[in-house]
Amino acid sequence: MLQAQAFFGVALTVGLVVARPRVGPTFRVGPGAASTLGVLVMLLTGLVDHRDLVGTAVMMWRPLVAVASIMVTTAVAQRTGLMTWLAAVVERWSGGRLTRLFTFVYLLGAATAAILNNDSAILLLTPLVVAVIRRRHPERPELVPTFALAVFMAAGVAPLVVSNPMNMIVAAYGGIDFNEYAARMIPVAAAGWATGYAVLRVVFRRALTPDGDVAGEAPLVRATRAQIHALCLVLGVMLAYPIVAYAGGPVWSVALAGAVAALALGRAHGTASPRAIVASGVSWNILGFLVGVSLLGVGLRNAGIVQQLAVIYERGGPHAVAVVSAIGSAVVNNHPMSIINMLALEHVPHAGHADTLAALIGGDIGPRLLPMGSLAGLLWFEELRRMKVDVSPLRFAAVGAAVTIPGLAVSLAVLAAFR
Repeated sequence: MLQAQAFFGVALTVGLVVARPRVGPTFRVGPGAASTLGVLVMLLTGLVDHRDLVGTAVMMWRPLVAVASIMVTTAVAQRTGLMTWLAAVVERWSGGRLTRLFTFVYLLGAATAAILNNDSAILLLTPLVVAVIRRRHPERPELVPTFALAVFMAAGVAPLVVSNPMNMIVAAYGGIDFNEYAARMIPVAAAGWATGYAVLRVVFRRALTPDGDVAGEAPLVRATRAQIHALCLVLGVMLAYPIVAYAGGPVWSVALAGAVAALALGRAHGTASPRAIVASGVSWNILGFLVGVSLLGVGLRNAGIVQQLAVIYERGGPHAVAVVSAIGSAVVNNHPMSIINMLALEHVPHAGHADTLAALIGGDIGPRLLPMGSLAGLLWFEELRRMKVDVSPLRFAAVGAAVTIPGLAVSLAVLAAFR
């Protein structure tokens, strides 16, 4: 009975996040409100209590500070036009060739997800890529979903602990610092990117024909001073992460310092006031969603799901952890699944960092199987709906399965090789 109530709370949250129904003429149920309702179900049924609320707050505040700080930096980069300039550079470098443009879009998607995070990559790049394809290939509207899927599928395994909000929480809980995570996961991410790119080139081979090439290069676009400063800031923050981690400092402090510098940069260049950037650039709805789904994960633990998973993980090792994590993330959503994994591995004797990293690999890759698997997927579909781009869930799942299955196998093989 308790498990049924727990799954109802999760299903209610995921269902509302996917459907986003309207309540009245103006209010639409967002991720934060949806997770709040799911938590209320857990509270009313006694699956979570005030101690769980306090424990979750203690566990979550550092990652939340880091995520909010990255959002601020991303907002300033967007307001300075940094991503627009990078898209123009990519468009020019492609020389009008579809295959080259596809390669650059995929690499830009992977790099943006790694340096900022996967949610930021979706929000920043999806509208830019759609606009570029519509401008360069107005006679071929079928190319728009192809390149939009490349943006989403490029994220893959998070090579840095800051590249996915939930990875920060789980890695910190498992005692894996920034540098250790990067040393183990950068090779995994690189192999996954290469595998995903190869699969997508095969899947989209008919669309990416030379017949679709456009004669001539795009015009040269020079970066403004604000864009150069924003690029230097982002690169500086990225260089500071491993240095501070090596010195034993907290990663969230680097993200916070970067956000403060970004606010100063935005004010200096007149893009927006710090108050406006914080108000519009930070998605408080998403932060509320992260807290809510963490509590849902605790509720599932209290319902006994964690102990059942622990038995499976003890018997199957890292491969079982990764496969279950991928499937669970696709069906339930990777945020509650990550919390469940973190708690389940506590009950596995001799569970090590390899098991934690395998769980994170599955949680990063699995959401490419189904649209509700991650917040990034929901944001991606919302962006496409807003721009009147149609990608059916069936097509998403077909492309996602083609990329995810070999990508998971290769990623696990590389993880095992770099023990």
